[in-house]
Amino acid sequence: MLTAITRKVSPALAQCELEFLKRAEIDVARAAAQHRDYEKCLERLGARVVSLPALDDHPDCVFVEDPALVLDEIAISTRMGASSRRGEAESLARALEAFRTVVKMHPPATLEGGDVVRIGRTLYAGLSRRTNAEGIKQLLEIVEPFGYRVIAVPVTGCLHLKSACCALGPGTLLMNRAMIDSSPISGLQVLSVPAEEPWSADTLWLSDTVVIPSAYPKTADLLSAAGFDVQPIDVSELMKAEAGVTCMSLVFESERVPA
Repeated sequence: MLTAITRKVSPALAQCELEFLKRAEIDVARAAAQHRDYEKCLERLGARVVSLPALDDHPDCVFVEDPALVLDEIAISTRMGASSRRGEAESLARALEAFRTVVKMHPPATLEGGDVVRIGRTLYAGLSRRTNAEGIKQLLEIVEPFGYRVIAVPVTGCLHLKSACCALGPGTLLMNRAMIDSSPISGLQVLSVPAEEPWSADTLWLSDTVVIPSAYPKTADLLSAAGFDVQPIDVSELMKAEAGVTCMSLVFESERVPA
């Protein structure tokens, strides 16, 4: 069964970490309503949503993709590059134990799930402000016994690799090449984001549908013209916290039912 773990919006969201955006006033109530719509969208696309309670003292807790990485065989509790967020990991790891064996990273590694793009048995790992070389090394040590390979991709112009590059199914990527060194990525079809929408690469491919922020109509038209079913969703308030549509869920297959 397709499963999506999410977490409710913290009342402290307005104090979120920011790297590339100027701080703007966030309507937390509206952000929470948009997040509920996001969860409903996942459900419409066939996912069983497991919604965890907010962590009031952790403004960024809604971004569950960063503290963990879920593969078919295991889950990895990462060690986040933003030290202020590391307190989010423990409760998320406990929730994942209902579905997977959980392996934890250790210092000096840092790695955030938003830096990992999976294509089949290949994990492209962003070398970024939040993920270091030791994090990528530990990732390889954890996943190589399961038949995965890990390829490092330097990230220069955005927070995470997924801010600039996301999978559109098994053989296609949506990408902003200006934000990363794309040379390590080969053998895949690449669609380039429109110049007018440089932040639009963060899209969620789910059940043969591409979920995309409604703020990016030109990218939606590009994807539709390429033959993809597109589901725009309003996450405008959450985007003020540097949100994308991938970072607010951990999506994986599991037949287990949490207690």
